[in-house]
Amino acid sequence: MKNRRSTKQRQLIQEAVEKRHDHPTADQIYLDVRAADERISRGTVYRNLGILSASGQISNVKVPAADRFDSRLDRHYHLFCTCCGRVFDAPVSYREEIDAQVENDTGFQISRHRTVFEGLCPDCIKKKEN
Repeated sequence: MKNRRSTKQRQLIQEAVEKRHDHPTADQIYLDVRAADERISRGTVYRNLGILSASGQISNVKVPAADRFDSRLDRHYHLFCTCCGRVFDAPVSYREEIDAQVENDTGFQISRHRTVFEGLCPDCIKKKEN
């Protein structure tokens, strides 16, 4: 990837992702950044989120409905609530042995795997029970 210079807008966008721990969408980041810089465009936010995730400065979490963004860079899994759409970090350790097994079985050189567990969050379960 070509070396890109850091810009004030990109820094604002990265800081907005880092301030949130709810795995925000690009639109949520846009609204946060727009509050700090009313001249920033939606396209600028989307483009810079792509640059930041491609360069490894943030993570892009692929879940149904919309991509989410995460400032955590360690390898970890996610939980996606199919009712409310929220995304959470899963409290299980990354399993490197899965990478090794798939690599051994297929001949692929595996760099990582991503897993998203889907189901109902505790809040949505409570709502359904009431």
